[in-house]
Amino acid sequence: MNELKHVSSNPHIRSNMSTQKIMLLVIASLLPAAGFGIWNFGAGALVLILICVGTCVLTEFLYTKGMKKAVTISDLSAAVTGLLLALNLPSNLPWWMAVIGSVFAILIAKELFGGLGQNFMNPALAGRCFLMICFAAHMTDFVYDGVSSATPLMLIRQGNNVSLIDMIIGRIPGTIGETSVIALMLGAVLLIVTGVIDVRIPFTYIVTFLIFIGLFSRRGWDPGY
Repeated sequence: MNELKHVSSNPHIRSNMSTQKIMLLVIASLLPAAGFGIWNFGAGALVLILICVGTCVLTEFLYTKGMKKAVTISDLSAAVTGLLLALNLPSNLPWWMAVIGSVFAILIAKELFGGLGQNFMNPALAGRCFLMICFAAHMTDFVYDGVSSATPLMLIRQGNNVSLIDMIIGRIPGTIGETSVIALMLGAVLLIVTGVIDVRIPFTYIVTFLIFIGLFSRRGWDPGY
């Protein structure tokens, strides 16, 4: 009766999966996008992925050790943050900027707000936003086939046409992990089938997005836009 048990902060959800297993599934779901990004953009993409993952894991390890807390890198959440951040970066971003974004994501957006589950926003997204604010020119400099190019949205805004097939396959400029719809859908299917995410959440987001695009876009229901 007097036994004390550690209970994490709310919300509490019943699940047969541990945090580590969930993170492993998330990593697996991101591998198609990461693999296509490396194939599409070359070795620079792989280098950024390794830098971001390594920096995030090292930052969390050093912080928990320095604060005399339990080391939590084994739950793989820091690795997931690093992978997500890398996939949101241009492949030609200088390596030291990737390091800065990774440190910000883990140290500021995650750990200083209490750690996993306590952060006010996704740490990888926070790292991307921080880099966009500090290094906007580098964060919007996309290279495809060795040439700096505009994203499809930029091209459409300029009145140019963009191949819908190229956008689905991923033969377009963009960040490392965002270009291939097919690769991202494969990852989404894995997360849905394994129960990591509820299909109603992304479905609601996509439908709402399409409705507002159709209502307020000057291009109407243009599938390219």
